[in-house]
Amino acid sequence: MQGITPFHIAIPVHNLAECRTFYRETLNCEEGRSSEHWVDFNLFGHQLVIHYKPKSEKEESHSNPVDGQNVPVPHYGVVLPWDTFQSFAEELGKKGVKFVIEPYIRFKGKVGEQATMFFLDPAGNALEFKAFRDMGQLFAK
Repeated sequence: MQGITPFHIAIPVHNLAECRTFYRETLNCEEGRSSEHWVDFNLFGHQLVIHYKPKSEKEESHSNPVDGQNVPVPHYGVVLPWDTFQSFAEELGKKGVKFVIEPYIRFKGKVGEQATMFFLDPAGNALEFKAFRDMGQLFAK
């Protein structure tokens, strides 16, 4: 496998200014290019773009059970180094981020053991950040 290259993801937000502030100040993402309708961010070396989309009243939340937790679907995020995950989780807690799933160890003592946490951005997009002590477990069965 070649070295990992940055992914690109574009997500809808109904309040561009509020979400711009969240990604820049709460998640500490460096802002890149932007227009009246979208903003690029550096999300741990990956390209995240928030795009304005009017809020729809028909949007429903959904979750699936994983390791005894209701995981929001869809969601996105980054697999972080173990130490970065720990400090990032602490920083988010200090900033008052309300977790959908508090930081914890998933699949403890099993294949694929990982630290994980879930929270929402101001537009209701679910984010998951995770970490493996052993990155070789990322795709382990």
